[in-house]
Amino acid sequence: MSLTWREVKYQPERSKTYLGSPSILRLPDGALLASHDYFGLPNCPRNHEDEESLTSIYRSEDDGLTWVNITHIMNCYWSSLFAHRGSVYILGVSQQYGSIVIRRSDDGGFTWTHPADERSGLLFRGGPFRQAPNYHCAPVPVLERNGRLYKAFEDADPPIHGPSFHSCVASAPSDADLLDAANWTISNKIPFNPSWAPDDWQPPERPCWLEGNIVVAPNGELWNILRLNASPMVNRAVIVRVHDEGSRISFDPDSGFIDFPGGGTKFNIRHDNESGLYISLVNNVTNPAWPRQRNILSLSVSSDLVNWRLLHTLMRDQSGLTAEDSARLTGFQYVDWQFDGDDIIYLVRTAYRGAIRYHDSNRIIFRKLPDFRALL
Repeated sequence: MSLTWREVKYQPERSKTYLGSPSILRLPDGALLASHDYFGLPNCPRNHEDEESLTSIYRSEDDGLTWVNITHIMNCYWSSLFAHRGSVYILGVSQQYGSIVIRRSDDGGFTWTHPADERSGLLFRGGPFRQAPNYHCAPVPVLERNGRLYKAFEDADPPIHGPSFHSCVASAPSDADLLDAANWTISNKIPFNPSWAPDDWQPPERPCWLEGNIVVAPNGELWNILRLNASPMVNRAVIVRVHDEGSRISFDPDSGFIDFPGGGTKFNIRHDNESGLYISLVNNVTNPAWPRQRNILSLSVSSDLVNWRLLHTLMRDQSGLTAEDSARLTGFQYVDWQFDGDDIIYLVRTAYRGAIRYHDSNRIIFRKLPDFRALL
C-alpha cells in the first residue's frame, strides 16, 4: 500500500506548534474546503485567556492536488465544517474549553460571520478561564434528522481528561437561523462513572468519554457513539441514547459498551445509504501494550452500529522504524472524512517523519479512497 498523499499543511518541528482537528467538505462548486487548528502550549498561537484558539481555512480548486490557505479564524477551535441550505458553517468552541460558537460563510469559506453575541453565533457561553462550563468537542459529523440538526459536545468540569467529561448534545431546527442562540437546545449532561466499567475489565485509568458521533440507529433511535478513553482497555466505545429531539440523553451500563476497533481514539461514523452500512475510519490497536497506538488507519463497517469489522488498511507506517518506535512516533489520527460519490475523501492529522511523538502532529494531509464500496 502506498502512502501517497497531498499535504495541506506542514509545521516545522522547531516551532513546537502542532496541527490538530482536521475537517473537510466538498462544496457545491466542486472546490474542497479544509480546516485545522493549532495546539501545543506554550508555543502555539493563544488568545487573551492564554488558550489555544486559532483555526486555518484552505481551499483546493483541483480536487485536492494543491491547497491555498485562504483565511484564519481566531477563537474557533475543535470545529466541524458542514454545508446547509446553500451556506457553509463551522461549529465548535471558541477556544480550548470555551463557549460553543458557530459561524457562517456565504462565499465558499473566504469570509465568515463573527459570533459577537447570542444573535450572531455565540450559542452557549463558557465560563471564565477554566471555570465551568468548559465546552469540548471535535470535528465530528453534524447530523440532520427529521428537520433538526444535532452535534455532540462535552462539558469538562474540571477540564482534565477523565470522569469530569460530561456528555451532552446541542441541536436546532433545520430551518432556523443557526446564528441565533435562541433556536438551539442543549441536553442534560452525563459524566462517565468509573463504576460502570464491566467487571471483566482491568480497572481503567481516568476513564473518559468524548468526541461523540450522533447517528441514526437501525431502529430509528438517535445514538451518540463516543470514544472511550479507558486505558489499559482498548478497542471499546460507548452508546449514549438521545431522546426528545436532543433535549435529553441517557446511558445504560448494561447495554452501552461495545467492542469497537479504534474506540480509544477519535473517529467519525456515517451511514452509507447505498450499501446500508455504517462506515468509520479508525486507529485500531493491534498491540494492547500500546493502548494509544495510532500508526494504523483502517476502514471499518457495521450493519447495526454494535458489531464492527475491519475491512481494509488505509495507512500504515512505512518509514522503516521498529514497531515500538513507530507506535511512539507515528500517528494517522483524528480523521475527518466525507462520502464523495463512489469515493471517500479524508483529511488526517499526521505525525510522520520528524514528529517528536505520535500525538504531536506535524502535517495535515489529504487522501482519497476510490470506489470504496468495492471493499464492502
